[in-house]
Amino acid sequence: MEPKPESATQSSPNRAIVATAPPARRANWILWSFVFLITAIVSGTLGAVAVLTTPLATALAPEAKQDFSIKDLMRQTLRYEVTRPVNVLVMGVDRVLEAEPNSPEVLMGRSDTMLLVRIDPQNNAVNVLSIPRDTQVDIPGEGLTKINYANEVGGPGLAARVVSHTLNDVPIDRYVRVSTDAFRELVDLLGGVEVYVPQEMKYTDNTQDLFIDLEQGWQTLNGEQAEGFARFRADGNGDIGRVQRQQTLIRALRERLTSPAVLPRLPQAIELMQKYVDTNLTLEEMLALVSFGLNLDRQDFHMVMLPGRFSTPDEYIASYWMLDEAGRDQVLASYFEMPMVGMMEDRQSLTQLRIAVQNASGEPDVAHRAAAYLQAQGFDNVYIIQDWSDPQQQTQIIAQRGDLDSAQRLETTLGLGEVVAASTGDLESDITLRVGSDWLDRIDG
Repeated sequence: MEPKPESATQSSPNRAIVATAPPARRANWILWSFVFLITAIVSGTLGAVAVLTTPLATALAPEAKQDFSIKDLMRQTLRYEVTRPVNVLVMGVDRVLEAEPNSPEVLMGRSDTMLLVRIDPQNNAVNVLSIPRDTQVDIPGEGLTKINYANEVGGPGLAARVVSHTLNDVPIDRYVRVSTDAFRELVDLLGGVEVYVPQEMKYTDNTQDLFIDLEQGWQTLNGEQAEGFARFRADGNGDIGRVQRQQTLIRALRERLTSPAVLPRLPQAIELMQKYVDTNLTLEEMLALVSFGLNLDRQDFHMVMLPGRFSTPDEYIASYWMLDEAGRDQVLASYFEMPMVGMMEDRQSLTQLRIAVQNASGEPDVAHRAAAYLQAQGFDNVYIIQDWSDPQQQTQIIAQRGDLDSAQRLETTLGLGEVVAASTGDLESDITLRVGSDWLDRIDG
């Protein structure tokens, strides 16, 4: 196993992060055995997955080492637990069409998906930071370019160093790379994944030999269709739209794994991972992550996107995602327990937050009524966006920039709604209020 890349991690190799654990009480949460790997696999919509470069050696220590079969793995999972926070870089790599199947070159494409995942036993949470592939960074020897280029020119070691440096030297303990074929086969193995397609999607991705043809509405997508859903670019939001749909897929896969019908297929899913995943996670480390996931609830899983903006044609010929340094610092402090680099910004007043209001009730003019209600309550920065085409019963309060505290305070103020820890709302907002039919019963009623 190759040595850990310099500055890719600040974890102490002698500090244990895993110990044996007692049996879990809720067998139906076996789905979380794969929450970490599934998150990695979703990045396989971009290509390949691996795990970071240094073994957590003494980090994950079982009471006794032994060989495991696939069936043994399922039986022995609950003997391990994570004892300290772990950061894992997850990359989905573009297809390298000329590469021989199952060769190392398959994983040397550009990272179409990049996630930094924090497994945090101290706060009983999994935090996922989506890093847009077009994020502008300085890659040693290459200069200013897009972050997705790092894996192609230097593999996971360079990618980890670049991500760590870009994110205030956040420690990275492992990396994972997954192939597109793994993602496709996993979705097919699970019997497809149910997602809402917000618009008709027709697009040809010549670089990945992929034709996307999806109709609007709720659909159960097979592996190829799910990849197309994630890769679609013609929605006006480019790379950021893809990040949002990747987050949607992660949640949909998680929900799919809750189905009892999926449980008999989990051994096959493990075999699939062994076939396609390039990782330096040891078996014990993976078992510890599985054990941790068994005790997580839905609200313990948080997703956020690296804050930033699109570059303008006047700035660069290429289109970049220009990170917002203050926003980055806030996300790292909130989700990765990193110290603030500059001055901590004053806490923004709840009434000053940029709130995008979106009608998802199925009834006309509800967004205007909701916006008027918020303004009457003293909210000064409210604006209306295009209706959400899929009617829903429950109002969602989407923490677009990761500010869960403000989203929860808004929920308390309104007395309704569900806080969604994801960046699937309006890009310009701090919070997107997606108004469901419960608003009509509780507020307008």
